[in-house]
Amino acid sequence: MQTSVFDYDLPRELIAQHPLPERAMSRMMVLRRDTGAIAHARAGRLPEFLRAGDALIVNDTRVIPARVFGRRDDTGGRVEALLLRETAPGLWEAMLRMSGAPRPGMRLTLGNGRIRATVREKTGAGRAIVEIPAGKPLPDVLDEVGSMPLPPYIRRPRGGEGASAEDRERYQTVYARHAGAVAAPTAGLHLSAAMLDAVRSGGVHVASITLHVGPGTFRPVKSNDTNDHVMEAEFYRVGPEAAGAVREARGRGGRVVAVGTTTVRTLEAVAAAHEGEVTPCEGNTALFIRPPYRFLATDALLTNFHLPRSTLLMLVCAFAGVEPVLRAYRAAVAEGYRFYSYGDCMLIV
Repeated sequence: MQTSVFDYDLPRELIAQHPLPERAMSRMMVLRRDTGAIAHARAGRLPEFLRAGDALIVNDTRVIPARVFGRRDDTGGRVEALLLRETAPGLWEAMLRMSGAPRPGMRLTLGNGRIRATVREKTGAGRAIVEIPAGKPLPDVLDEVGSMPLPPYIRRPRGGEGASAEDRERYQTVYARHAGAVAAPTAGLHLSAAMLDAVRSGGVHVASITLHVGPGTFRPVKSNDTNDHVMEAEFYRVGPEAAGAVREARGRGGRVVAVGTTTVRTLEAVAAAHEGEVTPCEGNTALFIRPPYRFLATDALLTNFHLPRSTLLMLVCAFAGVEPVLRAYRAAVAEGYRFYSYGDCMLIV
């Protein structure tokens, strides 16, 4: 399918720059898969759209404050580093923004001098493996000197260094538990502890999976044909509770309601690998869901409004249909919905 199919016009002023004061205040468009009908509500009303016997599955990954700023030791030039993952003890894959390309042996001083890094290998455009000497555990150092890795369409002073205490709290779900993501599973940003309590009180089983969201989830699709795009692999884990919640919901005629596209990708990757069953397991997935796709483990979806031509929008279109979703997006623009990570949400049932 042509990538251009997944394009739409969005006024810049509808790109949310800050979260609303309360998570449940976000607007929630409700799209029915069977009729294409659209209704409007607030995220706080999510429990009303769930039924006893459903399973609500969330992604409990925790975002690392993995963006750090500093200087090249040789020229003093400014450096922005996004530390993606530890590939071996003391070695980290990083995205580097600087004047000139990273080269082996280049030394960097980051995070107010707290992190000394040496480029060991260039792995791609703007990417490298850097060595960071052992000392205080790097995640602890990042908690002190790192910034939340906000996407570039959220503008902060000094190119991202101005990410605030508000971002530390709100660019994180209330149930974030396992550190490892460099981007938030944004659909979950609308859920508060009180909402989840109300969901459970209604007889819905809330369970979590983990998928550590990497930059590949948000990497633009640059190919003209969606079939030519390759996703980057991301680590996932599905435990016995989530697998049991899916199995029990299906067994009693309930729905599996996924919070976010990352949750969908995890459930579908596991189901595809296990003859349609969601079983306890862990691994890496590079599953790219786009139309047409037969869903094995997902019955409803809570999701944000995503960028044009993104893999996230393609997944949503695969789930609810290209025309119904794009029509809903046009309605969202006309109604002044807030878009992207800190924006409003859509419930597809």
